[in-house]
Amino acid sequence: MQKILSHLMQYAQTLGVDYADIRFKDILTENITVEDGQVTEIARNRSQGYGIRVYSHGSMGFAASNDSSHMEDTLLRAFKIARASRELQAEKIVLSKKESVAGEYETPTVTDPFFVPLSDKLDLLMECDRVMRGQPGVAKAESSLDFRKEEVFFADTEGSENILHQTFYQSSGQVTARSVSESDMQERNYFNRVRAGYEGVLGLDLRGNAERVARECAELIDAPECPSGVFDIILTPRQLFLQIHESVGHPTELDRVFGSEAAFAGSSFVSADYLHTPLQYGSEQVTIVADAFSPLGLGTFGWDDEGVPAQRTVLVEKGMFKGFLTSRDNAAKIGETSHGMGLADGWRNMPIVRMTNINLLPGEFTLDELIAGIEDGLLLDENKSWSIDDKRIHFQFACEIAREIKNGKLTGRIYKNPIYSGKTTEFWGSCDGVCDESHWRIIGVPNCGKGQPLQIMRVAHGSAPARFRNVKVGVADDAR
Repeated sequence: MQKILSHLMQYAQTLGVDYADIRFKDILTENITVEDGQVTEIARNRSQGYGIRVYSHGSMGFAASNDSSHMEDTLLRAFKIARASRELQAEKIVLSKKESVAGEYETPTVTDPFFVPLSDKLDLLMECDRVMRGQPGVAKAESSLDFRKEEVFFADTEGSENILHQTFYQSSGQVTARSVSESDMQERNYFNRVRAGYEGVLGLDLRGNAERVARECAELIDAPECPSGVFDIILTPRQLFLQIHESVGHPTELDRVFGSEAAFAGSSFVSADYLHTPLQYGSEQVTIVADAFSPLGLGTFGWDDEGVPAQRTVLVEKGMFKGFLTSRDNAAKIGETSHGMGLADGWRNMPIVRMTNINLLPGEFTLDELIAGIEDGLLLDENKSWSIDDKRIHFQFACEIAREIKNGKLTGRIYKNPIYSGKTTEFWGSCDGVCDESHWRIIGVPNCGKGQPLQIMRVAHGSAPARFRNVKVGVADDAR
């Protein structure tokens, strides 16, 4: 493969291209699901192919194929598309500089999940299923495992003799319990997706969490509705991950800032001018980084799909906006080099700006200290639904469960259907405490959609529980 890709890039140079690159990807997936004691899915799929980008006179052409015997033809097709694009190109594309290096990267693993016997995986899921269905009040149980292995080769004309070779593993597990009454249905979930081998699944303690979510689900069906009003709240990492994703990750994607997503998923309230004009994004407690080195993170790699090395980029530092997520083409527009966020879903699509691991850095509090600082509030856990406007300013999130806090202590009382809302910078500005590193967790997101045609990417977000003051809870406008 390395010789083939190197030869192809040398051939591209004979065509007189400004730049060309190729990504070859071999992707193996496995999905197993058990519902109410029955195996409903066992599937293995493999996808293998390559995508080629060609830049000529400031225009880009892209072509992809799963036929490796006609790579030169695919290269020529991309070249012709690039030349044809000159007729419509409003401005020339300029790629920021990068070094060309050869190297290898592999997700640290103990056990390849694809060599673990299917019987072991089914035994784990069946045990989780039995535990959940054994809880009185649980009407439906579902448990699943998902695995992904992705092997990637990359070469470009800036160093045609240098080949990057990477192998990624992803292991995922989930348990879901549902309870039903004559007038209501409640659900509790536990899941995570990590860059790891089968040991990543074993570390999730699916059985122990199956017992917990089943018990809490049965309790929720009879719990009172969450009250409406203005509360001090604490968000767990299992809700914060999506808050970070929607109100920090997407708004700081530089291609979105320049309008490339406006017709599909919206733009951003953040402007490129904020690199030179201060923007107060949050409180001093809030420091958020894009970190492609985070252990277990789905956004962890050696190089992105443009051959740019993994980096750690500060987005918000002590509340102040500091930087964007960038790829090679848009980084050049602001006079920077790429931050290594040019990533593609598989081999059929070209790289666009994608999140890596967008993490809220830990603070100095214990969870008990955060709770102790609340007279009348709520601890919210596990996302249920979300909504955010196309500028990423106004948002509303629903969670699965709320726990009452009174006089600095958890009372043991729970509420169902909690909803909170706010404005991005006001909300992050109300954060006055983040738990320390011992409470920090990273949560994988396997389904971040972006681009036309739609690309589904795997990203991750790390955080510890955080406290936010005077947050609107519920949909009623009247305060308590």
